[in-house]
Amino acid sequence: MKTEVLAMILAGGKGSRLGKLTQNIAKPAVPFGGRYRIIDFTLSNCINSNISNVGVVTQYEPLILNSHLGNGDSWGLDGLNSDLTVLQPFSANDGSKWFEGTAHAIFQNMDYIDRMDPEYVLVLSGDHIYTMDYEKMLEAHKQNNASLTVSVIEVPIKEASRFGIMNTDKNNRVIEFEEKPEEPKNNLASMGIYIFNWAYLREFLLTTHQKDGEMLDFGKHIIPSYINSGERVYAYNFNGYWKDVGTVESLWEANMEFISPENELNIRDRNWRITTKHRVSPPQFLSDSASVNESLIASGCYVSGDVTHSIISTDTQIGEGAKIENSVIMPGARVGKNALISRAIVGENAVVGDNAVIVGEEEVAVVGNAEVIGVCNDED
Repeated sequence: MKTEVLAMILAGGKGSRLGKLTQNIAKPAVPFGGRYRIIDFTLSNCINSNISNVGVVTQYEPLILNSHLGNGDSWGLDGLNSDLTVLQPFSANDGSKWFEGTAHAIFQNMDYIDRMDPEYVLVLSGDHIYTMDYEKMLEAHKQNNASLTVSVIEVPIKEASRFGIMNTDKNNRVIEFEEKPEEPKNNLASMGIYIFNWAYLREFLLTTHQKDGEMLDFGKHIIPSYINSGERVYAYNFNGYWKDVGTVESLWEANMEFISPENELNIRDRNWRITTKHRVSPPQFLSDSASVNESLIASGCYVSGDVTHSIISTDTQIGEGAKIENSVIMPGARVGKNALISRAIVGENAVVGDNAVIVGEEEVAVVGNAEVIGVCNDED
C-alpha cells in the first residue's frame, strides 16, 4: 500500500557534548522533563500530525533507546495501518556498516523506504525539544511545488554562526545555504527538518553515490547540490518553541523552562499530547519533612527534603534534610540526607551520598548516569 508520507527519525547521535549523560546511552534516549525521553517529542509530533509510519534510524548505544521504542505501541504506532520500525546499521553489499552522515543513513535504508513506497519523506532529528505540526509544513511544500522544503527558525544573529543558515528570496525560496558561516547574512537557521519528494531524492542519492559516494550529509552536501542544480528548495518558517539540547547548558535550560506552566510547549494541551513509554511506579510520597516549591515531582518518588524550582524524575529518592534547587534529578537517582544540589543535573540511577555538595556555578554541575558520589545510608 502506497504511503503519502514516511517519517525517518535520525536517532543515532552520540551527543558527545552532553559528556557523562551520554556515555552509555544515545542522545535521543536521554531523560527529559521528569517522565519523558528526548525522542518522545518528535514521535508525538508525528502522531499528532497524522503521520503513522515511522522509521527510527539508530546507531550509537541503542540498547535503552530500542527498549524505549519497543513496537511503537506507546505512540499508537502498532496498528494495521501504522508502523514503527527500528533501523540499525548493517553490512551492505559495498561492505559499509556505519551510517557516515544524515544522507548516508537514508541511502543505506533505501530498501525499507521503497517497501513503504512514500510520495514524500519527512526527515527528522530525534534529539530536539519542540512541538510542531508537520501537516502544515507538508501543505506549504505542496503549494510551492517544492522538491525540498527545509524548516527554519529565527535565532539571535550572534548565535547564527552555530547553524546552517538559509538565505531566501521574498517568496521563501532558498537561493543560498551557508553551513555555520562566520559572518551570517541572516538568522534563518535550519532545524534539521526536511521534506523531500522521494522519487527525486532516491534517484539523486543513487546517481551521486555511484558517481563519487560523497553525498553523505544533507546540510553539507545534499541541500547545496539541490540549490546549485536549480531544484525548487523552499524554507518553511516555524515560530514556536524549539530547543536543540545538544549541550549540558541547553539541556538544563530546557528542563528549567519546562517547569513553568506558561512554557510555550504547553505540555498540558489535550489536543497535542506528548506520549512516552511509562514506567509502572507507585504514587509519589512527600513526607512531613518535605518542602516542595515550583517543581515537578514524577510518580514513584519519595521526597523528604526541600525541593525548589527543580524536576524530580520517576522513581527518585530525596533524603531528609537534602536541598535541591534549580536542578534536574533524572529517573532512579538517590540523593542522601543533608545533601546540597544546586544548578545541576544528576544522571539516571546515580547515587549522591549523605552530606554531598554538588553546586554548579559558571557551568552546570553534572553527575553521570549510575555515578556514585559519596555513600548513602541503606536505611534511607
